[in-house]
Amino acid sequence: MTGRTVIISGGGTGIGFATADCFDRDGDTTVLVGRRAAVVERAADRLDHAVALPADLTDPADVARVATVVAERWGTVDVLVNAAGGNGSLEPGPEPGPGSEEPLAAAAHAWTVNFRINTLSAVLLTEALRDRLASPGGRVLFLSSIAAYRGSGSGAYAASKAALHPYAYDLAGALGPRGITVNLVAPGYIEDTEFFGGGMPPERRATLVGQTLNGRPGTPGDVAQTLHWLASHAAGHVTAQSVQVNGGAERGR
Repeated sequence: MTGRTVIISGGGTGIGFATADCFDRDGDTTVLVGRRAAVVERAADRLDHAVALPADLTDPADVARVATVVAERWGTVDVLVNAAGGNGSLEPGPEPGPGSEEPLAAAAHAWTVNFRINTLSAVLLTEALRDRLASPGGRVLFLSSIAAYRGSGSGAYAASKAALHPYAYDLAGALGPRGITVNLVAPGYIEDTEFFGGGMPPERRATLVGQTLNGRPGTPGDVAQTLHWLASHAAGHVTAQSVQVNGGAERGR
């Protein structure tokens, strides 16, 4: 299966970029969507068949623009990979101030940000492109997290990923008659991404590695290969499933 059009949100770094690289090697056109224009443009320059499409996927107007560009330039979407998102605690929060409302403001920020970047971004892009999906043979993939099953300490990130699961299941039922599959990949601890910001203490890393089921940190390539397989012809009868990669406890992440 070559010459497909693959839309990858969050395709500029980490798992998203590693996934784009897999499809690029097949000769597929990879459309890298992300809110940081410089990042997705640099990523596209590193691949042979990639196109950068900067957009804020939490903004309905920006998502509508993405859908228009996709319709005009490629028409049909063969694979949609929703990899955008991350650790909402790294997003700028409200300025601290006096008063009993401060903890509530912090909680509101954490939950709102996590659902915007991890849930809303995926839902809006999928809804905007669902009528463009190749029928039959289309693939919709979501990047979830093991935290959706085991929590993440704060709750907000885990809940925002868990929300993708019933959405994906319902979507699989709606798109199945068109020959389109919908699946999620839920990674455990993965290194070499921006998820943890500037890094972590060695003791923390050792704890996370020790919590994995195979005793080693995962890599973006591990997840990318799983996403790539789920988009293949061989996985044509796999749908409404959540595949765990490098499963491990994520509590306290």
